[in-house]
Amino acid sequence: MRPVTTFTFVVAALGLAQGVAADWPQLLGPRANGTSSETELLSAWPSGGPKVLWKKPIGTGYSAPSTRDGRLVLFHRVGNEEIIEALDPKTAKPVWRHAYPTRYRDPFGYNNGPRCTPLLTEKHCFTFGAEGVLLCLDIKTGKPVWQRKTAEEFRVPEAFFGVGASPVLEGDLLIVMVGGQPNSTVVAFDKDTGKTVWQSAGHNTWHGKPAIGWPGEPLVRWRGDEKLASYATPTLAKVHGRRTLFCLTRQGLVSMDPKTGNVNFSRWFRARVNESVNAANPIVLGNRVFCSAAYYGVGSFLLDIAEDGKSFTEVWSTNKRRKANRRLDPVLGIHWTTPILHDGHLYAFSGRDEPDAQFRCVELASGTVKWSRDERWQKRSSKQPNVYGRGSAIMADGKLFVLGEGGLLGLFKVNAAEPVELGRHQVPELHYPCWAAPILADKRMVIRSEDYLICFDVAK
Repeated sequence: MRPVTTFTFVVAALGLAQGVAADWPQLLGPRANGTSSETELLSAWPSGGPKVLWKKPIGTGYSAPSTRDGRLVLFHRVGNEEIIEALDPKTAKPVWRHAYPTRYRDPFGYNNGPRCTPLLTEKHCFTFGAEGVLLCLDIKTGKPVWQRKTAEEFRVPEAFFGVGASPVLEGDLLIVMVGGQPNSTVVAFDKDTGKTVWQSAGHNTWHGKPAIGWPGEPLVRWRGDEKLASYATPTLAKVHGRRTLFCLTRQGLVSMDPKTGNVNFSRWFRARVNESVNAANPIVLGNRVFCSAAYYGVGSFLLDIAEDGKSFTEVWSTNKRRKANRRLDPVLGIHWTTPILHDGHLYAFSGRDEPDAQFRCVELASGTVKWSRDERWQKRSSKQPNVYGRGSAIMADGKLFVLGEGGLLGLFKVNAAEPVELGRHQVPELHYPCWAAPILADKRMVIRSEDYLICFDVAK
């Protein structure tokens, strides 16, 4: 019996590993960092681009889909409803559908659909709507388990572009950047019941602290009506052996204990101009954390966290370089995508608007730009651009799969020495703005624009 049992265990373990690799259950995939362990993928695009497995018009939104255990979950808006819809990832045939009413209107004229990506577990599907409806559904049936209307419950000032930070899980806690006054920027909910476990960050975190990077670095004076939530999804990592929650909020970076919400430290990081946002997720490597923003010269920084987890030293920053009277180079000024980190280098699209986009590789430890490609284009041009603009990227099998905001699908070798483009294909069905990163699961890559979903076969 022993050899059979051992063999069965090994087969089961291998099957589990394959199952994990074939899923993309949350924003930025299985590791929440935009990377996948899948291999045997295309090393160049075929003539006419990768093979299309299926495509379909969908409702509006910027939410990337997620996939787990044979279900592709799409979060979008049709008419006056936000819709969570489970599809067969091989065929796009519907499995279940749940809808609820919404009245959200983007005050700046962008689309009115959801921005946050569904978070899938073995039992549940969690979504966070554009006007703050936090919903837990049964993953198998789509039936509601619990719901919280965060805008009503937590004194949330109206955001610039709706709710955009996706929820994350830490054990039994669903951690959400809610943005409630005075100290509910981040809230942890019991994942099974939806009950509030802790609330943290806000007035007590920032009032009286220096506004780093602002002229004279004045002390922050809290008024009580500040926007607190950003569009950056929280990052969980182990630092000096302790699980740590990093939230790049509207005001800046906050390090917390994910079990209690207790604040370890904070670092102010926002533009002086009110109409500005933080949107790229924090990047953690060992005991260091990197943040970037594109608005009005904010730039980027790298912190080295002390062993007690309560303080930090600044390794480099745009602000430091400005004080040293050097030519201001933001290194990376990222508007809304999260960089890919590989072998100590960041790969990301830098630039606030369409005219100033660059695709860059940056050495994390020093902030040195290793290479940079000009990807500028004017979205109002009558011609389809032949550049990526501000794009998104994911990494697998030694390659970067890139989606430009105008629907240009690219393939690059992961190479810190120089940019090596292996293929490009303008997807006919896609148009500006394509602002959700691709997802990769079981050698199928799914991408979306505001109103179109398409699935490609990227197997070698």
